[in-house]
Amino acid sequence: MSKITAKLTTGLAVQLSDGRHEWSADEPPAAGGSDTGPDPYKLLLGALAACTCITIAAYCRHKNLTLNSISASFDFSRVHAEDCVDCDKSEKGFIEQIVSHVHIDGDFDEGQQKRLAQIATRCPVHKTLASGVRIEDNASFEN
Repeated sequence: MSKITAKLTTGLAVQLSDGRHEWSADEPPAAGGSDTGPDPYKLLLGALAACTCITIAAYCRHKNLTLNSISASFDFSRVHAEDCVDCDKSEKGFIEQIVSHVHIDGDFDEGQQKRLAQIATRCPVHKTLASGVRIEDNASFEN
């Protein structure tokens, strides 16, 4: 189980903590922030990128495969449903999508390359985002 706490500090800046580590998030000036940290979508993409790299590295370690390096980039966008070639035609409005580019450097045969491409989509964060997540919202107020 993972737990993160967040506290608004100045403007739109937010201080985040997991109890051991602290980091920040903010919005760029154009969105009313002061750009003291990445925006929430960049944090989300960062979590996905880190999880993907860690999952591939752990798999290579487990299988004794020689891994030279892994690099990954993830792009988030909203596209009009009617412009999405790979989407269900019944979709209306916008579709949120993430496009990944994962580069795995090592001496792998064709079968290992195919398996590593599969492993790249099997990190826990990827699975959560791809399948959706149930969110239970609670709010409390002080007077």
